[in-house]
Amino acid sequence: MGAAEDRPGSSAPPPAQEERRHAPLDDRVSAFAWHGLGRYATGILPMTDHRRRISRAVLSVSDKAGLIDFARALAGHGVDLISTGGTRKALAEAGLEGLDVSELTGFPEMMDGRVKTLHPGVHGGLLAIRANADHAAAMAAHGIRPIDLLVVNLYPFEETVAKGADFAACIENIDIGGPAMIRAAAKNHADVTVVVEPQDYALVLAELEQHGGMTTLALRQKLAAKAYARSASYDAAISNWFAQKIADPAPAYRAVGGRLIEALRYGENPHQSAAFYRADEARPGVATARQVQGKQLSYNNINDTDAAYECVAEFDPARTAACAIIKHANPCGVAEGSSLVEAYRKALRCDPISAFGGIVAVNRKLDADAARAITEIFTEVIIAPDASAEAIAIVGAKRNLRLLLAQGLPDPRAGGLLVKSVAGALLVQSRDNAVVDDMELKVVTRRAPSNSELRDLAFAFRVAKHVKSNTIVYAKDCATVGIGAGQMSRIDSARIAARKAADAAKEAGLAEPLTQGSVVASDAFFPFADGLLVAIEAGATAVIQPGGSVRDDEVIKAADDHGIAMVFTGVRHFRH
Repeated sequence: MGAAEDRPGSSAPPPAQEERRHAPLDDRVSAFAWHGLGRYATGILPMTDHRRRISRAVLSVSDKAGLIDFARALAGHGVDLISTGGTRKALAEAGLEGLDVSELTGFPEMMDGRVKTLHPGVHGGLLAIRANADHAAAMAAHGIRPIDLLVVNLYPFEETVAKGADFAACIENIDIGGPAMIRAAAKNHADVTVVVEPQDYALVLAELEQHGGMTTLALRQKLAAKAYARSASYDAAISNWFAQKIADPAPAYRAVGGRLIEALRYGENPHQSAAFYRADEARPGVATARQVQGKQLSYNNINDTDAAYECVAEFDPARTAACAIIKHANPCGVAEGSSLVEAYRKALRCDPISAFGGIVAVNRKLDADAARAITEIFTEVIIAPDASAEAIAIVGAKRNLRLLLAQGLPDPRAGGLLVKSVAGALLVQSRDNAVVDDMELKVVTRRAPSNSELRDLAFAFRVAKHVKSNTIVYAKDCATVGIGAGQMSRIDSARIAARKAADAAKEAGLAEPLTQGSVVASDAFFPFADGLLVAIEAGATAVIQPGGSVRDDEVIKAADDHGIAMVFTGVRHFRH
């Protein structure tokens, strides 16, 4: 096919092959046909026939994976190929003939490639309704020919941001022509097939084989829906990045997008549907982890594993080994240790009953000793930055146990957005990235905490950040010894944590609960002294809390009356 045939206003008659492509498909359907001096007839494609032949395709991709094989297969079906810039170069190097889009539009790429496909020769070919006589007449009048297949994947904006590129580089990687073409083709999916990622090449080729060079409406609708979702996710990444760059915490519009990781068997309960999506944030965790073995993760597994890994990431692996055991998104045991196995056993001691069927997260490479200890009881998931070959083999003996390797720890100080749905709306907030090491602790009692108490207070407040409110955490020797979570009153959380500590002591055959001589952390201020008095009765000797209650003086007096040390952080860690 000569270049002149694709230029607007060209009157050159088409070759015989083109006449065959636009001949009637069957007795009921007539495709656009050339007539006279290269003008389209006004044949109508009734919607009773849902198949559409692919005769011409535009390919413009940044991801070249699978491109050559796909384009070669299209050419084998007699499809004329039109492409842009790097795509055209790749096709030419592979020996595939076709047109550069500039030969279609009559204009060269310009402005560093910013303008190349924004032209009626492209968008008219994508948007023209084949069954509309007025559209056909407009195409004929302006020398526009239909485009039946659009293959576009977008400039790698998300990847550019993830690499830490500067502002100008990120802006240059915002695709303009690609989304415009994608939206045009998807809108006209009754006639046009649109593909936005290489994974779908096989679907298109399978239909072309099965239906003699045509695609079905069902496939075109599926691909169109995906195209709009991809475009929306792309724009969400851009708008959220821009809002962050200009420090706007509440932009007028907030978009949320994600890429499907997998459809889940069900949601929180079997009657609920669910799926797992990857967002554009490059944060190590369950979404980035490699699953070495085990059954498919459930919705609840994912939620709990995320809670576990975020909690254990509070503990710098260069300073200490740490382990967090999570059940229903709440810690039931957290500890530091000289080794992972020591940290695990200390964490397990806090609440061994609740730990059964829980999630275990560690902050260092999983070793054989820790793997053996963890697999002594039923555990749903283990997540670690990495694992030794021996540890992987040990876990492998438990066929259903999931082992996830995240290749890093999330940064507890990093920013980011948390999104929660409420009826008819979204609640969006910045991540709680306050870290106790960065806080200025204020001693408010007559007695100051000892160095060992200060160490345990900091430990307890790290954990309290990851427990559902109202939260009380008892800790001793850098291990939790009682956790009260999610109660409507703080005094009840203090009582539950103390009772659990007593139960654990009885289970372990100890003479007294480990809360004796412990410290206590509260995620928010004590509104009355009663919650503090419960903690003192349980054996706590020092307290860490945000402060800020109108009854702070009353609470401080109660601490002084019992010789208790108390520090205020000035930072609250509500978690709902």
